[in-house]
Amino acid sequence: MTPVPATDVITDALVELQRRVATLEEGEVASYIPQLATADPSTFGIALTSMGGNHYWSGGVDTPFTLQSVSKPFVYALVLAELGLDEVTRWVGAEPSGEAYNAISLEPSTGRPANAMINAGAIVTTALVPGTDEDERFERILDCLGRFAGRRLDVDERVRASESETGDRNRALAYLMRGAGSLPGSPAGVETYFRQCSVRVTTVDLAVMAATLANGGVNPSTGETVVPEPVAVQVLAVMASCGMYNASGDWLLRVGLPAKSGVSGGLIAASPARFGLAVHSPPLDATGTPVRGVAVLRELSARFGLHLMRRSSRTAPTVKLAETARTAPSDRPRSEAEREVIERAGDNVAIVAAQGILDFTESERLLHELGNVVPGEPGWVVLDLEDVSEIRPFAEIMLREALTRLASQGHQVTVVGDLAPHADEGTGAGGGGAWRQVPSRETAVARCEDALLSAGINRPQGQVSWEGDDDAQPNSGGG
Repeated sequence: MTPVPATDVITDALVELQRRVATLEEGEVASYIPQLATADPSTFGIALTSMGGNHYWSGGVDTPFTLQSVSKPFVYALVLAELGLDEVTRWVGAEPSGEAYNAISLEPSTGRPANAMINAGAIVTTALVPGTDEDERFERILDCLGRFAGRRLDVDERVRASESETGDRNRALAYLMRGAGSLPGSPAGVETYFRQCSVRVTTVDLAVMAATLANGGVNPSTGETVVPEPVAVQVLAVMASCGMYNASGDWLLRVGLPAKSGVSGGLIAASPARFGLAVHSPPLDATGTPVRGVAVLRELSARFGLHLMRRSSRTAPTVKLAETARTAPSDRPRSEAEREVIERAGDNVAIVAAQGILDFTESERLLHELGNVVPGEPGWVVLDLEDVSEIRPFAEIMLREALTRLASQGHQVTVVGDLAPHADEGTGAGGGGAWRQVPSRETAVARCEDALLSAGINRPQGQVSWEGDDDAQPNSGGG
């Protein structure tokens, strides 16, 4: 075995966990599909793929096995991407059934399946995949699964034949839904569902597939956008509430990660923006979930604080400066008289600097601090975003709206940093952009001081011309 680098603590953790959990002997290998009953119950592998496309594993992660129900969220993603959420939910619900994977969980009035993770819903989902015939439909499914995995996949024909020979309950579900008008296409299409479940993968493949969902639909190994981010979010939501069948509530309570299991022993979990994890171990519990897989995920979630409802870890303060020119003046040389003016009237220049990633919480804190130092009468505002590494969409909306309001109240607003939100045309003084950009906080503060000094004590605050500032350009669409 190749030595694990000293810095590879993730592999160390997986190896240690795999060795301990391997001693669990509870559970039974699925036998209702005869070919699955031939699986070696001692097979056990754990794999993790990070958002950087790095792979970590322990145990038998190269052993091929069939997807079975783990295929469901990925085909669901395919139809959501093709048809949209509104159209898909016309045919398949998004409510937990509270019943087993093969239960008849159909709405009494419509015959619509409860969700896409149970067999009835998955059969409908497969039927929704666009295609002129079943062969084309399956090729689209196989291509999609391969893009999630980052390589071309194939079908285990022996398992497919075994599924078809013993799939009467799934055929009955298809005919029942067809009779209720809730199955698009022919009940014969259930054979495509059998083929879908018989696609062959490894544990590493599954980890990459789960990581693609966790990464907003972008495969972290290939860089390909497999599905749009809103689709990945929708799939993870259904996995979180419905992915573990009649144990979904207990799973969300104890583990707190979107997950999906299959009767061949596969189990995936996605930690959004962190990693995708997969476990393969054939022995199943009474709900059809891998016993060792459940043990692995429970321990990892508890040990590393992975539960979705857990409060985010504390990071560096978002606001690193909230002052005025009176308390934090520029370094520009000033005469004694000018310094006296800035000391007396410098509170008319508000200065706030932020750092890190701005999402809702961080932007709320930033705007709260900004509100504390903004002058009551029209003055000058400097917002320094130079050390901000990312502004997420909702945060950008919040910042843009706040800056636009400040400008409309007569404040001269300056933003520092390449990530400045776009300003709408026509919202600033004279119809220009609502705020301006300059290359540094020092430059911004110094120019605001210059404007303050030029205004004089008898001039209304905020009525200052920016003409002559060659480096300051209105931000009217650039960022």
